[in-house]
Amino acid sequence: MELGSRIKQHRNELKLSQEELAEMVYVTRQTISNWENDKNYPDINSLLRLSEIFHVSADVLLKGDIEVMQQVIKEEDIRQFGKMGNLYAVLLLGTIITPIPLVKFLGWAGAGIWGVLMIITLVYAFLLEKKKKELDISTYKEIAAFMEGKRLDEIETAREEGKRPYQRFLLAIAAGLIALIICGVIAFLLK
Repeated sequence: MELGSRIKQHRNELKLSQEELAEMVYVTRQTISNWENDKNYPDINSLLRLSEIFHVSADVLLKGDIEVMQQVIKEEDIRQFGKMGNLYAVLLLGTIITPIPLVKFLGWAGAGIWGVLMIITLVYAFLLEKKKKELDISTYKEIAAFMEGKRLDEIETAREEGKRPYQRFLLAIAAGLIALIICGVIAFLLK
């Protein structure tokens, strides 16, 4: 990362202290120190303000760091998607495993608790699908490649996009069958 050293170089050329630069950019001295030590990056407004103060374009300040910033963003997306996937797996497992014990031991209250758990799981599934759409990944192969930090080439992407309608159809049938089985089990337990 070179942005920090560029900020420090330009600041020294103008004979400004970190505190003086901080006042001009409307941040704290500690923030300037963090930028110069590559602990974090300035936001877009601060970056534009720095380019005005140093009389250089934002491109000159960022030269070479854009790829690094994209990589950091990509790694954060992978981490966030992994966490979301793990939490959804736990919620789904809880939704599948808990209806019988909850209804058996708590009766209608257990059914209510399970209903709330199911609603939370469905909402989280919606959020996960929204994230997948944002990242443009749908099929297992695309998700696996994304989690490894890769992208599929154009031919593989076209093949995967061709599979999506079939996968949605099969997913709808599977969801319907699961719902039918769960309703049947609950009806059996309530008799």
